[in-house]
Amino acid sequence: MITLLYIVSCIYFFLPAYIANASPPLANTFNILNRFNRPIDGGKTIKKAPILGDHKTWRGLICEIVICFSLVQLIFWINNYYNLPFLSVIGVNSSAVSTIQLGILLSIGIVFGDLLFAFIKRRLQLNPGTAFIPFDQTNYVIGAFIFIQPMLGLSFNFWIVLLLLTFFVHILFNRVGYNLGLHKAKW
Repeated sequence: MITLLYIVSCIYFFLPAYIANASPPLANTFNILNRFNRPIDGGKTIKKAPILGDHKTWRGLICEIVICFSLVQLIFWINNYYNLPFLSVIGVNSSAVSTIQLGILLSIGIVFGDLLFAFIKRRLQLNPGTAFIPFDQTNYVIGAFIFIQPMLGLSFNFWIVLLLLTFFVHILFNRVGYNLGLHKAKW
């Protein structure tokens, strides 16, 4: 049964990914790690279309990985220190999970999902910022699923709740980011 506690627990677990996913536009706005503000694909193309696009940068990748990894450590520490119920509600035994391994896998997973769907968008000849619903909103959840599901074996309910939450939360925060001038696309 899906309860408010279950929904909050899903958000709590995935909070590092949410915050990390929002970090590239903030790093850009505040000129953080400018020396890494170079396209991951080096400007290369496949059939005259960018591989990923110039908006997928090393700065964004580094920010997402470092922030997600660090926040996984913090979230698990907080959960264990205060004996919170959130992780156990979704079926995660916080004392039996290697937070180092989870932090690495979740970080790589969210970046992989983002880059995979950027690659797919470029193959479909969609420009950066063009709506690609629902994948623009959920690509990092899909990447996380691929990388952490084998380790944690989370329930089907968890992933469905997370996909639905992420879809709506992403749209909300994208609109806020657009109104603050952090995003160029409003969808």
